Amino acid sequence: MTTPTAFDSLSLSPALLENLSGLGYTEPTPIQAAALPLILEGRDVLGQAKTGSGKTAAFGLGLLNQIDPTRLETQALVICPVRELAEQVATEIRRLARNIPNIKLVTLCGGMPGRPQEISMRAGAHIVVGTPGRIAKHIRKDLLQVTSITTLVLDEADRLLDMGFAEEVMEVVKPIPRTRQTLLFSATFPEEIRSLSRKIQKNPESVIVDTALAPGIVEEREVFAKPQDKTRALSRILRQEMAESALVFCATRQGCREVAKTLASEGFSVATLHGEMEQRDRSDTLIRLANRSVCVLVATDVAARGLDIDDLPLVIHYDPANDPDIHLHRTGRTGRAGRSGKAFSLVERPVPGSISWGDLSPQPGPPPAPPMVSFLLNGGKKDKIRPGDLVGVMVNEAGLNPEDLGHIHISDTYAVIAFRNGVQRKVEKWAAKGRIKGKRLSPMYVPDIS
Repeated sequence: MTTPTAFDSLSLSPALLENLSGLGYTEPTPIQAAALPLILEGRDVLGQAKTGSGKTAAFGLGLLNQIDPTRLETQALVICPVRELAEQVATEIRRLARNIPNIKLVTLCGGMPGRPQEISMRAGAHIVVGTPGRIAKHIRKDLLQVTSITTLVLDEADRLLDMGFAEEVMEVVKPIPRTRQTLLFSATFPEEIRSLSRKIQKNPESVIVDTALAPGIVEEREVFAKPQDKTRALSRILRQEMAESALVFCATRQGCREVAKTLASEGFSVATLHGEMEQRDRSDTLIRLANRSVCVLVATDVAARGLDIDDLPLVIHYDPANDPDIHLHRTGRTGRAGRSGKAFSLVERPVPGSISWGDLSPQPGPPPAPPMVSFLLNGGKKDKIRPGDLVGVMVNEAGLNPEDLGHIHISDTYAVIAFRNGVQRKVEKWAAKGRIKGKRLSPMYVPDIS
């Protein structure tokens, strides 16, 4: 059996192959070569690939190959996290479908007038591409019938979850027949994505390209510092590395508090995680970590169990672990998914290969700033606030780009949304007068280090 190396070796319809030739597509990209044969076989696929890897054409060709143009029913649904991505996906699918007569595609996105979308859906559509909130709204109003959907696609699924759309996604997916094919594409495979896959997919084939999941490279260094010099050594390591995210391990709760207070006094963005914290404070800290709006987390081993920080470049053993397994587990939190990482251990007597803390060369200037800033909205699920409401207002009224938005967390009584550091003035200017369902956005309250 010959491994497919060209589109014409795949079981695509003549109309699709002719169009691909006209578009100048001859050789599939790695994600297309790996995923398309499985998609064309009708398998569920859990695909990992970077933006720009050709994944849209992979699932677009797959769903178009199954569409019956003579049946004006919604047969394929693509869920995207933001309107701009949905519009890009829709444009690409239309390009791929231009040799198939009478294919109708409708986009259903928040932040756009709803009436034209309703009129389009009443007229019927073979393919729907949109954002979770607006799609769910059309299903609730019986404007989008899902009983004939045979292909469901979740694009940039990790961003869908980061932006708080888990509930809307499940609301959309639940009524779709289980006989469907489900294609889930994500740039990363955190546990939340794997959990979502288990809920909505049937024995999916994992396709991983354009990204390395092999263990990364971790550079470990021992830094000699006497007890009275340890906090200065820690500060110097952080300033030298200028990492956006760092995890510092201390042996005790009191040690966490003291180290964090010292770092905060020097201007570091720092939070603590230890066993004496109230649940609300712990939740706030975890939200800020997920939002990437804090640079340094000082934690005990017990409090940090189960903590998953994406792309953590730096681990520091302020109090080295006595147990080699604990040391290995701590260090293993960096250098994941093929990335490089560094781990420093502060030792109180010189060991072979160690360096003195005084030999470190700190970067001049202030400590690194977190890449994101968190803001609080004094309203949540009980006020019927949804992620789509926040995204729509921030893009359409505050003037932000979708790329400026980060993780969104909505509880019953409040919501937290992260923005790229540097756009705060736009948000604050809007928040001075703007409202979301009658609620005002305000700078997030960050509790004192405790």
